[in-house]
Amino acid sequence: MTKDNERQLIENILNDETGAFEKLIKQHERLVIHMIYRLINNVDDRQDICQDIFLKIYQALPSFRFDCRLSTWIAKVAYRTGLNFLEKKRAALYEDSSSGHSIDEIPGEYFDPEAIMENRDRQKHMEQAISELDKRYSFPLILYHMEDMSYKEISEIMNLPEGTIKSHLFRARKQLKSVFEHNYAGEQL
Repeated sequence: MTKDNERQLIENILNDETGAFEKLIKQHERLVIHMIYRLINNVDDRQDICQDIFLKIYQALPSFRFDCRLSTWIAKVAYRTGLNFLEKKRAALYEDSSSGHSIDEIPGEYFDPEAIMENRDRQKHMEQAISELDKRYSFPLILYHMEDMSYKEISEIMNLPEGTIKSHLFRARKQLKSVFEHNYAGEQL
């Protein structure tokens, strides 16, 4: 989406045009889901947090300054909301203890059930391997490879220097390889 398209969409939302915010949600829900589903384990919490993120986006939209892509800003809101949720949950657990997805379309012109099953298996293996990575490594990996974000954008989202993002990506790939070698040794993937 170009900056002009983003400006127009935001202007439409701010002018209360019917369906404009739903369009924003449809364009960015995959990104938000990817981020939150990597952070939060409880399915009900995930759904609530995703709704909360889009509510925050709607409320903060008038303050969006176009100094980055809209998707970068949305990812930043999602990341921080997820981290805040985890911090609150961790604090609540501490207090308690102290007081006593979707498979992408398969390219091709024909329907091939075997190819679909193979793709699902690969997707499942990949998701399992990514879930075993440290969060600080899995986020840049997801944003870079699945959401096609640049180092700079990921740096803005995670509030880390670009060099650190590159390092985290290197380590993520290395850990991912290790997870695959350990978990799926001898299997054809």
